[in-house]
Amino acid sequence: MGLLQLLFRDPLAFFLLAIPLLYSIIIHELAHGWVAYKMGDSTAKWLGRLSLNPIRHLDPIGTAALFLVGFGWAKPVPVNFANLRDQRKGLIFVSAAGITANIILAFLFFLLIELFSLNRFSTIYTILNYTGNINIMLAAFNLIPIPPLDGSKILMGFSSTRFQYTLQRLEPYGMFIILALLWMGALNPLINFFRLIISGIIRLLLP
Repeated sequence: MGLLQLLFRDPLAFFLLAIPLLYSIIIHELAHGWVAYKMGDSTAKWLGRLSLNPIRHLDPIGTAALFLVGFGWAKPVPVNFANLRDQRKGLIFVSAAGITANIILAFLFFLLIELFSLNRFSTIYTILNYTGNINIMLAAFNLIPIPPLDGSKILMGFSSTRFQYTLQRLEPYGMFIILALLWMGALNPLINFFRLIISGIIRLLLP
């Protein structure tokens, strides 16, 4: 059942869901900035982006997409990778931070369902289940190795300088490529593959 269907089936659950969903993309970006700060880049801190204030993070289109299609984005936290103490490790760790944050959030939401043995027809179960699954989707989507998604920068951290340059040149056109591939359904198998891996890891960790 999609989020719009939820709005008509259970409006209370939909509106209660809005807060954890919005903070899922905010925490994703905050994680990037926090790890960058710990690795030597203070750009996000100087710009006031190491904050849970939604006004500093939310992107109108990305927020709408989150509720319409199940994945979205906030305004990217600025990171100057040249300031990082180890640029190659920085590419990997800073880029992986947002994905890791979403996986941890998903785990926590599903853990709450397990710990309290929630009835699957209850409003609380619906909120936790939806938010957990959308965090898995956010993590899986961002693992796609096409700029400007996090997966491309993780790949760059393991790649040669020449290949990094190729990906950097692709970045201005990346979102158009991603949207076109999504429209054609070409990315669905990759996203589903990442979702299965993440879901499997979470299931292994749950009691």
